[in-house]
Amino acid sequence: MEDLQIIRQQAAQAAAELTEKAGLKAGDIFVVGCSSSEIIGGEIGHASSLEAAQAAYEGIQSVLAPKGIFLAAQCCEHLNRAIVLPAAAVKPWQQPVNVIPQPKAGGSFATTAWNRLENPAVLESIQADAGMDIGGTLIGMHLRPVAVPVRLSLDHIGSAILLCARTRPKYIGGGRAVYAEL
Repeated sequence: MEDLQIIRQQAAQAAAELTEKAGLKAGDIFVVGCSSSEIIGGEIGHASSLEAAQAAYEGIQSVLAPKGIFLAAQCCEHLNRAIVLPAAAVKPWQQPVNVIPQPKAGGSFATTAWNRLENPAVLESIQADAGMDIGGTLIGMHLRPVAVPVRLSLDHIGSAILLCARTRPKYIGGGRAVYAEL
């Protein structure tokens, strides 16, 4: 099994780089899909590790929480990739669903988020400002419509492949339009 301190450090480093490159600010939403199985070198969905998920969560939250950026944890496909996030991040028009993630139904990372976030809620979907996919969890459905890949100095957390993205507004108007610098 991967060293938990290394997982924690890699997760923190990746979160710090992505928040900087994406220009995230307080109130923004950072979605994380995390296969703890992949982190420890197993196959996604088959070797869940609560300890690895907790280490990744701790590393990521050590960066996001002080900046006031909301962590949104994607559940696994057994909960249709629902999202665990703080109730404070839920918009008035969004309707929470009633489910409590478990390691084998939601995943270890989402379970950790549920247990550690203050006043957690679960939504079926969101449109996050940036995101981190640890181990091929397919977070694209929870990003805003225009996702831009972001390359970091790391490409793995533990044994899991790491892919990241930020979002930007759509460009509209064609050749005569003038766009703000992003």
